[in-house]
Amino acid sequence: MRALRALLIVAVVLGLLFVAVDRIAVHFAEDQAADRLRTTENLASTPEVSINGFPFLTQVVSGELEDIKIGIKSYEAPTGKGEQTIRIDDLEASMKGVRFSGGYRSATASETTGTALIAYDQLLKAARSEPKQVFPGVTSQVVGLSDGGNGKIKVDVVSTVLGKEVPGTVLSSVTVRDDKVQVKAEGLPEFGGVQPAEDRIRSVTDFQQTIDRLPGGIKLDSVRVVKDGLEITVKGSNVRLAG
Repeated sequence: MRALRALLIVAVVLGLLFVAVDRIAVHFAEDQAADRLRTTENLASTPEVSINGFPFLTQVVSGELEDIKIGIKSYEAPTGKGEQTIRIDDLEASMKGVRFSGGYRSATASETTGTALIAYDQLLKAARSEPKQVFPGVTSQVVGLSDGGNGKIKVDVVSTVLGKEVPGTVLSSVTVRDDKVQVKAEGLPEFGGVQPAEDRIRSVTDFQQTIDRLPGGIKLDSVRVVKDGLEITVKGSNVRLAG
């Protein structure tokens, strides 16, 4: 009986030691992965990395982690226009089936999904920055974007008609195609009862923003209008975490 009791005590102690070592190892791995990701993606701050699943050490031995969660507070994504970038906020991604290679120097996830936010002031960069003539004596320019309700963006337009500024708004739909967020007006404004040629006014109200590269090679999938901007969903396969 005493021998059995002693054996149980030893088993409990060893179990607790294994759990402690496992948790220490996972925290070390999370810190290392966060530092590597910051360097690889040239981030301004260290991202949050959470390795899920227990035990961690047996996953390492198998060469594959079940699930890694990544949080990036702010990311400057290239737009394909020289050195111009657009800030992506609060990127949260879930990476499944992360396999190691090169002696644990690189890791690739079989499947990745996530969400992020494009603030309205960032999306406004894609609109025409200078007033454009849409009719003789009339120039127009997009000056603001906000939530228009019912899944639409409210686009604020200021037009100068014979030297007088006339504010106006249009509601626009937002879609994703390839690597582009596209904004298209559902109705066109009039100027003193005059309707300019549609292609001219759309050259002001309609625009698109290319997001050339997101961390690890994930891609835009869909978009939803929210209070603070556009909530985008992203996804990818064989996404490189590091290396």
